[in-house]
Amino acid sequence: MSTPARTYLHRLTLEHPNRLLTHSPRLPIRNFPIRRCFARRTASRQVHIHAQRRVVLSAIDPFTLLAAATVSVGIAYFATAYSGSDQAADTGAKPTEEKAIAPQSRTREDEEDEMAAQQLPGRPGNLKPDQQAKLKEMWAATLEVFGVIHERVSLEANGASTPASADDTTSAEPKKKHRSRLSLGLGRKKDKASGKENDPDTNGNDKHGQNRDFQAALASQSPAQLREAFWSMTKHDHPDALLLRFLRARKWDVHAALVMLVSTMHWRSQEMHVDDDIMLRGEQYALRESVAGNAAEKKEGADFMAQLRMGKSFLHGTDKDGRPCCYVRVRLHKQGEQSEKSLERFTVYTIETARMLLQPPVDTATIVFDMTDFTMANMDYTPVKFMIKCFEANYPESLGSVLVYKSPWLFQGIWKIIKGWLDPVVASKVHFASNVEELSQWIPRNRISRELGGTEDYSYSYVEPREGENAAFADTASRDKLLEERIQLVSSYETEVLAWIHGDGSGEGRGRLAQRLAENYWRVDPFVRARGLYDRTGVIGKGGRLDFYPGKAGAGGRVEDGVD
Repeated sequence: MSTPARTYLHRLTLEHPNRLLTHSPRLPIRNFPIRRCFARRTASRQVHIHAQRRVVLSAIDPFTLLAAATVSVGIAYFATAYSGSDQAADTGAKPTEEKAIAPQSRTREDEEDEMAAQQLPGRPGNLKPDQQAKLKEMWAATLEVFGVIHERVSLEANGASTPASADDTTSAEPKKKHRSRLSLGLGRKKDKASGKENDPDTNGNDKHGQNRDFQAALASQSPAQLREAFWSMTKHDHPDALLLRFLRARKWDVHAALVMLVSTMHWRSQEMHVDDDIMLRGEQYALRESVAGNAAEKKEGADFMAQLRMGKSFLHGTDKDGRPCCYVRVRLHKQGEQSEKSLERFTVYTIETARMLLQPPVDTATIVFDMTDFTMANMDYTPVKFMIKCFEANYPESLGSVLVYKSPWLFQGIWKIIKGWLDPVVASKVHFASNVEELSQWIPRNRISRELGGTEDYSYSYVEPREGENAAFADTASRDKLLEERIQLVSSYETEVLAWIHGDGSGEGRGRLAQRLAENYWRVDPFVRARGLYDRTGVIGKGGRLDFYPGKAGAGGRVEDGVD
């Protein structure tokens, strides 16, 4: 380009920048030769600014402004309307963000409305028609095992029921002259093609031997004993909710769910003696055993107390979905330091204590495995297998999520082995967190102790049993009176269930009776369960009142979430 041409373009740029853009398409700005001249840099900058200004001004017409305003209002409305979203469903997904709520602004009605909104599917009060029918079926089969129903009950398509006639060809059980409890059609079924027996699990998987335990329970325990074991296991739970746990665990297969339920009752009452030993005697018994027992008793008592004192596992606080949290400090376990029996006793004691911390709509717990400073010396497959059996076979639908925190690289191979033992549904609830930022996706940082990198001023400390804390055990007259009241409530509940099964009632009375049963249990509790750490620290209060953060501000002892 000649010198006169460059001079002309320079003057044109300074005097008429618009003209350069509109009348010189063949000479785009990016092709101009750049010279180290202040005037030319200024001209180029003015052209760019002017071009951007024209684009912006052309976009701001009345229709654009109206559309933008409409979108903004819509976004604000939906953000306000859905700011208090429900809890995440119990599927192992990451929970929703916690919202800070002033405790003084919340009323009991607000809490009840919130609980109703958060009610998960497949629970009492939130059942589909087909699930209602399955629950009826489950109650009919259960009450038959208990000897409450003496005739076979078949449910019709409309949910009503009729006693099966002697020549009913649709019954799963062949006609027999004399029926026994072992021939209820609830044991193993034969495949017509192969003639082989099938397992009771819907997936054909009986890895925990539940079919064997089911048959053993029917052979060794009377209907009255099985009935007593069930109502002892119920505690403060809604009886429907307890049966629904087993139905959900077995994908609504009534046959498999009943096998699971009966085998669990056998395990609780005949193998582990959960209610008549572990929970009845508790920590004070173990302390006395460790001091005054024989050599074997001293060993078991000392092992049990050692795990409590070191805080190998303990319950503290809640996650973002309100689930109580159980922390397991894996580094504190050394293979062989405690006997297998004391490990199992301690595990069941911890799980049963966690059950005391569950109140609707929260019906699951979160376990945090703290793998900080983990080495192969801490690895012990035996208690891991026992824990898996507990949750898969005997405490179904009790795990909300399992968080593995700061697992080292050497745990990768171990996890592949453990994952192979887990039911796929349980395995899907296992999540890994390598730092506190990732852990805070499930638990707010101000509910994570400083030991784990959070901001909560909490450290585990065991409070020793106090003399006389189980004095209620001596008041047998008050205990018997309350137990008699419970027997009457149980009988009334079963009567309501029978009327519901036969289509003579709506079933609404069960809800009121379930509430009375829960209230009765908490009055009975001091007579049938030894006081423990969480009673002494105020986490479990009188009448079952819970305070997850005793002595701290917030509704129910919950710490309000602020900005860390």
